[in-house]
Amino acid sequence: MESKRSVSATLAAVFAALYAVGVLVLAPISFHAFQVRVADALLPLAILFGWPAIIGLAIGALVANVFGGLGPIDIVGGSLANLAAGYVAWRVTLNRGRSWVFAAVGLQVLIVTLVVGTYLSYLFAMPLEIGWVAVMVGSIVAIGFLGSVLLHATSSQRIVMLLTGRGITVYGRQTGARKHPTKE
Repeated sequence: MESKRSVSATLAAVFAALYAVGVLVLAPISFHAFQVRVADALLPLAILFGWPAIIGLAIGALVANVFGGLGPIDIVGGSLANLAAGYVAWRVTLNRGRSWVFAAVGLQVLIVTLVVGTYLSYLFAMPLEIGWVAVMVGSIVAIGFLGSVLLHATSSQRIVMLLTGRGITVYGRQTGARKHPTKE
C-alpha cells in the first residue's frame, strides 16, 4: 500500500513539474488574454492517470501562475480550472471507454474556457465574450488537438503495459485497466 502511495505521489509531482515548466518555458504565449498554454495538452492525461494527474496538474498551474505575474486570481483560478477539468474528464470516461473521450476533452476545453476566460476578461479589462473566445482558441489547440494526440499515444497498449508494469495505475476500458479505482 505504501509503495502505491509513493508511486502516486511521484506521478503527481512529475505532472506538476511538467506542467509548470511547460508554462514557464513558453511564458510569452502562456500569460496573455490570447494564449496557447501548450502544457494544457497534459490535461487529457487525467483520463488515464486519475488523481495523480488531476492533483499534479492543479499544483503545476498554481506553481506556474505564481511566477506568471497576473496575481492571486490567476493563481487560484487557474489551479481550480485544471482541477475541475481533470476531475470532470476522468469521471466522464471512467467505466465508459473510448467513446466518451471526445466529450470529456470537449468538457475540459469548456471548463478552462469559462473559468480562465472569465477572470482574464476582468484582469485585462475586456468584454467577457472576447475573454472566452481568446482562451477557447488556445484551449482547442492545446487541450483539444495536442492533448488528444498525446492521450492517444499514451493509451497505446504498449505504453500502458510499460506503465502498469512499473506500478502505475492506468484507467479506462480502452486500456484494459481497472474499472473501479475507488475500490482499490
